[in-house]
Amino acid sequence: MSDYAWVRAGGPIVDENSVCTQNPPMRRYYDRNRRTLHAASDAGYNPLFENAMKYLVAVMSLLLPLLALSQADPSMRASNFLPKPPTFRVGRANTMSIVARDPNTRELGVAVESHYFSVGPVVPWAEAGVGAVATQANADPSYGPLGLALMKSGKTASETLRSLMAGDADVASRQIAMIDAAGNVDAYTGTKPTPAAGHKIGTDYSVQGNTMATPKVWEAMAVAFEHSSGDLADRMLAALDAGQNAGGDIRGEQTAALLVVSGHPTGQPWKDRLFDLRVEDSPHPITELKRLVRLRRAYLLVGQGDELAAKKRWEEAIQKYRSAASLAPEKDEITYGLAVTLFLAGREAESLPIFRQVFREHPQWVEITRRYVTTGDLPNNPDRIKRILDQALSK
Repeated sequence: MSDYAWVRAGGPIVDENSVCTQNPPMRRYYDRNRRTLHAASDAGYNPLFENAMKYLVAVMSLLLPLLALSQADPSMRASNFLPKPPTFRVGRANTMSIVARDPNTRELGVAVESHYFSVGPVVPWAEAGVGAVATQANADPSYGPLGLALMKSGKTASETLRSLMAGDADVASRQIAMIDAAGNVDAYTGTKPTPAAGHKIGTDYSVQGNTMATPKVWEAMAVAFEHSSGDLADRMLAALDAGQNAGGDIRGEQTAALLVVSGHPTGQPWKDRLFDLRVEDSPHPITELKRLVRLRRAYLLVGQGDELAAKKRWEEAIQKYRSAASLAPEKDEITYGLAVTLFLAGREAESLPIFRQVFREHPQWVEITRRYVTTGDLPNNPDRIKRILDQALSK
C-alpha cells in the first residue's frame, strides 16, 4: 500500500491498489486529484488534506461498483447517471474585478462589481502576507482558499493558478486572477465565459471581466488603476468606477465588494482585514461601496482613538476622534465619542456644547450617558455627570 492510502491523522482508509488497479478510470481520477490535494497539504493545511482525502476515498468506494459495470457495458458509464450541468444558468458570478498589491504598504486586495446577488462571499479572497484571488464567471470558490494555501506554502501566483487549473475539468468556464505577496500576478480567462470576456495583467495588478458590455471595460480599469492616487482601496474603487463608465456588466449593476488586507500580518485575520465590505443588492453598488469605505475609515480612526485614550494620550486621541467625526458627521455615536474623550481629557468646557448638540438631535444619548456611569465608561462623579446631563435641558 502506498502512502497515499493513509490519512495523516492516522490509519489506512482504503488500499488504493485494491481499488484503482482493478479500474483504470479510477486510477486516472485518483492520480489527477491527489496532486492538488497534496499541494494543499504541503502548505501545512493538514485538516484540509485529511478531509479532502477522506471524501476522495469515500467517493472512490461508492463509485467502484459502477465503474466495474462500465468496463463491461458502455451504457452503465458513471457519466450517464450523474446530473448534467445546466446548459444555461442565470446565477453565475459574471463580473468585473481587480486583484492588486500596493508595493509601498504591501497591502493586498480585491474589488468586484457585478449583476449578481451577493458577490462578496464568492469572488474575493485575500490573506495578509500571502496573496489575493478573484474567482468568477462559472466561479469555483475553492480557488480562493486553495490558492491562498498554495501561495502560503511558497508557490508563486502563476504556479498556484496553473496547479489548480490542471485538476479542474471545467476550467474552460472559469475566470481567475491571482497575485502573491511579492507582486507576481497571473490570470486566466477560459473559452466559455460569456463575452465580452478578457483580462489584462499589469505591474502589481490584474483586471478581468466577463459578460461585459464591451472589451473596453477591463482596459479602462487598467488605465484608471495605473493613474489614480490614494491608497489601495481608493485605486481599486477608481478601477471599478472606470469599468462601469466604460459599460460595465451588460446586465446592469447590482452588487459589489471590497477586500483589503494589511501588509503587516499579525496572525489575527480579524485585525489584518482593513476593509471587508459588501453591497449585496443595490441599484448603485459602487456608490454604496464608496460610502461604506468612508465609514470604515471613520471607525478605524475611532478604534485608534480609543487605544490612544486608554494610554491617556489625550491629544492624539482627540485628534483621531475629530478626524472620524469629520469623515462621518452623520454618525452620532462618533460625535458623542468625541465629547466623551474631551470630557475625560479634562477639557470639559469644549465637551459640553458637543454633548448639547448630540442630546438635542438624538435624545437617547441622555439615558445612555446615565448607563455609562454604571459601566465605568464615565466617572461616577455626580457633580460632573450633572453638568453633562444639564446639556439636555439647554436650548
